[in-house]
Amino acid sequence: MMPGQSTPGPKKRPNFSLRDINQSNPFNSFSKVVDLSGKLNFEGKAVLHSEGVDFGAGRKYNIKMEDFSTRCEIGRGQFGVVSKVYHNPTKVTMALKEIRLQLDELQLNQILMELNVLHEARSPYIVDFYGAFFIESCVYYCMEYMECGSLDSMFSFGCPEPVLARIAHAMVSGLKFLKDQFGVIHRDVKPTNVLVNSQGEVKLCDFGVSGKLNASLAKTRVGCENYMAPERIKSGASDQGYTVQSDIWSLGISLVEAATGKYPYPLNGRPTTSVFLIMQDIISGPAPSVDPARYSELCRDFITVCLHKDPSERPSYAQLLEHPFITKSQAADVDMAGWAQAALTHRASAA
Repeated sequence: MMPGQSTPGPKKRPNFSLRDINQSNPFNSFSKVVDLSGKLNFEGKAVLHSEGVDFGAGRKYNIKMEDFSTRCEIGRGQFGVVSKVYHNPTKVTMALKEIRLQLDELQLNQILMELNVLHEARSPYIVDFYGAFFIESCVYYCMEYMECGSLDSMFSFGCPEPVLARIAHAMVSGLKFLKDQFGVIHRDVKPTNVLVNSQGEVKLCDFGVSGKLNASLAKTRVGCENYMAPERIKSGASDQGYTVQSDIWSLGISLVEAATGKYPYPLNGRPTTSVFLIMQDIISGPAPSVDPARYSELCRDFITVCLHKDPSERPSYAQLLEHPFITKSQAADVDMAGWAQAALTHRASAA
């Protein structure tokens, strides 16, 4: 929108440049966040600029676009793209996530949440963070490059039970870390938000819709509906609140998908993509499971306890980590690197 033009209607959310700030509504509501010097300022919690990000606690990450070379796109989402880049000063290959800023307060909150989680979380089960910066209307996150991509890209190669158990362990450990250390619930647990590298390490990513737990409850209805727990879908759930047990449901659905190679809804093989029918199945239908001919009773029990319709019957993260399905795999020699490398080779040959 140029100066002097009327405010766009509610269905339009155009991209904007810095000179649009401080003009008529809705732009003036963002003047406290984006200033004309080219900085994105989150009320002292974090300041993004063209040469990095400064967090309120004093930690700084100096990184800028000019540091990168050999950029190629590896993924695309609703708000932007993810590219594979080479960081020349450190000689490290990174994933560069570009978010095109919209005039949307929810998106700004998501950016701040993801920045906070990424820079504070130091865990082998959370993707590493290298820095962030802001140029005109785009925010860039610099993260660990996970060369195998997201878990959903590994389905065609198959996911044997020992590997599935290690994936479950990594996901539960990452979610438990977020809850115990920061009081955060992920709220968007699904295979596309689980990354794998060539060493077979499994890490969580995408924390934009994560939320702080207030007395162990969260209320906002955000995240992918296909992986939402029944209690989050039911009418009035946003008023009643929900706990991390809702992420445990999403974990169970993700494991079924990893084991079977496909999303388990709608039930009974009905050929439909209707979100309404899928939501009905999640609320009223039986919980999905895996083939008993391929997966052990321990594996099936682990998935079953994750997918109890009543969230109070689902175990805690600590209890899941003590489940024999997990402890048995931790004691076994599982070649995660071999599985990851074989999946990469299979994907390359199928391309």
